[in-house]
Amino acid sequence: MHRTLYMSDVPVALFAMESRDIYRNLSPLDHRYWRSNRDVFERLADVLSEHASVRYCARVEAELCVALLEREGISDDAVFTAVRDSADAIDPSEVADEEEKTQHNIRALVNVLKKHVPPQAAPYIHLGATSVDILDTAASLRLRDAVEKVLIPETARVVHLLCDLSETYAETAQVGRTHGQFAVPVTFGFAVAEYASRLSKSVVRIHDLLTDLRGKIAGAVGAYNATSVITDDPIGLERDVLSRVGLKPSDHSTQLVEPEHSLRVLLEINIAFGILANLADDMRNLQRSEISEAREAFTDTQVGSSTMPHKRNPWNWEHVKSLWKAYAPRVVTFYMDQISEHQRDLTNSASSRFVTEYLAGFAAAVHRTATVLSRIEPDIDHMRRNLSAAGDMCMAEPAYILLALAGVSDAHEQIRVATLKAGSEGITLMDALKSDHRTWTTIDETSRKRLGYEAEALFSVPERYRGRAVEQALSNAEAARERMASLAHQVGHKTT
Repeated sequence: MHRTLYMSDVPVALFAMESRDIYRNLSPLDHRYWRSNRDVFERLADVLSEHASVRYCARVEAELCVALLEREGISDDAVFTAVRDSADAIDPSEVADEEEKTQHNIRALVNVLKKHVPPQAAPYIHLGATSVDILDTAASLRLRDAVEKVLIPETARVVHLLCDLSETYAETAQVGRTHGQFAVPVTFGFAVAEYASRLSKSVVRIHDLLTDLRGKIAGAVGAYNATSVITDDPIGLERDVLSRVGLKPSDHSTQLVEPEHSLRVLLEINIAFGILANLADDMRNLQRSEISEAREAFTDTQVGSSTMPHKRNPWNWEHVKSLWKAYAPRVVTFYMDQISEHQRDLTNSASSRFVTEYLAGFAAAVHRTATVLSRIEPDIDHMRRNLSAAGDMCMAEPAYILLALAGVSDAHEQIRVATLKAGSEGITLMDALKSDHRTWTTIDETSRKRLGYEAEALFSVPERYRGRAVEQALSNAEAARERMASLAHQVGHKTT
């Protein structure tokens, strides 16, 4: 069993910081978005902050030390406990002060740990390891815990909210749209179920990729040079240390862990981010004045415009889309960090530090999506009005299909000509079709046979032509919920 590390495990006094006005912070994540995502960001800080980084590295050092002690024949549980407790209680400020002297982060951590562990354990702190053994292993742990403990539950909440909407509005008629134009009838629940399906699959994929994150205890170039001096089974030692923190060893390390394992996690998160942005676009457009089929809930004191008091802007959806625009392009840097010359260079040293910002940006978008979905106000009357405004022209497709099923080879052309007639004469498509008695009679007879409706009954109530929209809305919502339930069982917490 691996142990998740949390800042709350450590006395608060150890993390006392200088008081700082948050509005003097440079990153919007640290003032504007921190205020609106405080709970989520605080939970992320438990695993992604600089304090957490030090503690995760210390934990890896402790497990390496214990594994080495055991191999040296030392079986003192009190010593092992003291080593682990020292790692858990590490003071990041003490490490930072030491780094001022060493100008090396891991050597500073090692020096501090050596002061606090029992004397017999001190020689084994960091023995046989290189800095990146510790850094890359800790990075995999932090990514795993941040995603599994914070991002997956938050994203699963969005999935459940989408399922709620899909089920509630499974039968609520809505005109379908392609290319921004009226298409054929669907339901609002069907439209929302698309996102429940896509996002739930992405969440499951993210979790699957988490299980393949890797670490390493393979030394300076990944060839186990140093640990081969310590033990005749250096690969077994690596496997032992990593199993204690719930990771598998990299199949082939240089000084670095193979970057593709974490890269794949980040890329799938970016896919989920894109799904949120797509949802945000759809919902924002449904709030256009001329569409007005859904709107964000506004409080009694909320202001939509500094000069136009009547405005109720879709700003939350625009916020989600804007966060995606800011963070999605960072995948280019993720790809660039795949490349390191020979066994290692430092060209990913600065760039990789911003992965934490990316995860925080995604968390902010997920949290905002959940907030606005929980208060969304679908306007069923406007949906009905827009479907009515589309008229029976959206029934051109079934007219063509019914005519073709009756054996008319140029059915599509006949219906296209009828739509032109309806448009030019300002009449309904049904009236245009009725002007050709033979065509209308054929459509009517086929409609009775195939659909159980007279053609006039079908054209007069376009929402009857909705295919399997209702069934798809419900089945996709059910499937998405099942994916989240299965995932919750795997990770051992509720994803609701």
